[in-house]
This record gives sequence, C-alpha cells and structure tokens, in this order.
Amino acid sequence: MKIHHNITELIGKTPLVELHHYGKKHHLKSRIIAKLEYLNPAGSIKDRAALNMINEAEKSGKLKKGDTIVDVTSGNTGIALAAVAAAKGYATKFYVSDNISADKIKLLKLYGAEVIPVENAFFMDPEALEKMAARIVSENPDAFFIDQLANPDNPKVHIVSTGPEIWEDTDGQVDILVCAMGTGGTVSGTGKYLKSKNPKIKVVIAEPAETSLPSEENPYPDEIDGVHKVSEVPPESLPKNYAAEVVDEIFSLDTADALNVQRDLLTTEGIFPGVSAAAILWTATRLAEREENEGKMIVAIFPDSGERYLSAATKN
Repeated sequence: MKIHHNITELIGKTPLVELHHYGKKHHLKSRIIAKLEYLNPAGSIKDRAALNMINEAEKSGKLKKGDTIVDVTSGNTGIALAAVAAAKGYATKFYVSDNISADKIKLLKLYGAEVIPVENAFFMDPEALEKMAARIVSENPDAFFIDQLANPDNPKVHIVSTGPEIWEDTDGQVDILVCAMGTGGTVSGTGKYLKSKNPKIKVVIAEPAETSLPSEENPYPDEIDGVHKVSEVPPESLPKNYAAEVVDEIFSLDTADALNVQRDLLTTEGIFPGVSAAAILWTATRLAEREENEGKMIVAIFPDSGERYLSAATKN
C-alpha cells in the first residue's frame, strides 16, 4: 500500500511544466519551463526548507519536544514551518511585516501560529534583520529561533533536492535558472548545485524596482510579496544565506509588471502563479526574447500560487 505517514513525506519532487501557449503568444525564442512548487503540501517551495531546518534541529538536539519555533517571515516560510510543526507537535510564533498578504496572515493563524505584526517601515532600516533577530531572542528566551535567513540548512535542502530534481527532470539540458531572492536559500542552493553539474548554466534573479519598495513617503506600496531587493544593497542588509557569487544577472521590475504576467498566465495556461512567481516569469520572458538565448531552456521557479494572494488579486 502507498500510504504516507504524514505530510512531511509529500514534500518535494514537484513537476516541471512547459509554458507552450504562453511562449507562442509572446513569440519567445527560448523554452520556459515552470517548476510548480505550490504543489508542495503546504503550498510553497518553503516546505522544503522548513522540513530540513526542523529535522536538522531535532538531530542536533537544539529542538526538543514541546518547544516553540519562532522566526521572522514574509509568510511562506512561516506557513511551511507552521504546517510541519503541526505535523510534528510543535507550537509556532512569527513576526511579520504588516504589509504582507492578508491571506498569508489568515493561513498562519489557521495553522495555530501566534502572529506578531511589525510596521513595514521598520524593514527600511539597513540593520533591520540584525535588530529583528535580537528582538526575537530577547522576547522568546525559551523558544527555538530557527533563523531561516542565516540557517545553513535552508540552502542545503535545495542542493540535495530542488537542484537535482531540475537537473534530472530536464536530462541536464537546463541552460538558465530564474528565481527570486527571499531568504536566499532557493537561488543559492539550487544555483550552486546546477553550476556544479554545468558551470555554463546561468542563474538570474528578479528583484523589485524602487517604485515597489517601501519608502518614507510611501511605507505601504504594492509590493512583490516575499521578494527582496539585491542590487545596491549593503552586504550586511542581505540574508546570510544569499550567495551572490552564484548569480549572473539581476532584473528589476514593478509590481504592476508581475500582476500583468499573473493575469496573462491564468488565461493562456490555466496556471495561477503567485506574485513572486509572476515576477520570475516576467524575468524569464525578458531572457527568452534575447537572440542569444534562442533554443535554450529556461527553468523558472514558481514558489507559490496566486491563491495565497487572492484578496489582493481581486481587490480591483
């Protein structure tokens, strides 16, 4: 009988789907292949990192029965941690920007997590990540701070799962990988693995343009949820898990660009990408328009589904 013990056994081995109709509509020169990470049991690629970080913490003895897991999250890692924690018997508590999708907040609470909102303007501080980590440790001395942004077990899972899956499922024919930068785990781990198999593979990331970032004048813009700026950012303000040397090129886009792609893909392929996935696809599209990429295979990571942002997608 093929009966799994719990949802943690269902994480990974997500499918690749070629976007034939989308490519034809836009007269693209390259093949764009989407890796549908929203088919993980808790709905995003962060299921992989959540499970690996928890498993490794258990093995090391840092996480023990009855503990509470605490972290700062833009939603998806928190949801994944809350789901895996529920399956394993842990409580969870998360500090979140008050500008993230209302749907994510609802999901976190439905999974039983305690949610502490943080003003979005706080994250404009170059030392925000350091200050938030200090606050979490100070306010939760008896909890286990899983620290997704600096936890090496985050990118490691993509070296042993996401990267090998892409390599094997494309028979090693992948030419370009496109991701976004949240914690830095996906692009760093997947990129490192694929480049170890073929150093000629290019790794490209999507980042928000200045107009899609919070500022003193507009602390609550329409953001690309969970996607962070990389270029022109001091190294100390970037997640420790981000391996800049893996990245070959960075594309900036407005949130409006991502939302247009989101609607486009819904009606051409019947796929509802999350806003970050749409930003990644926008970037893959720009690459697929280039003459030098004719005939190449571009794999675009779709971290989650648009259903996680349904309130924002339907507000207009």
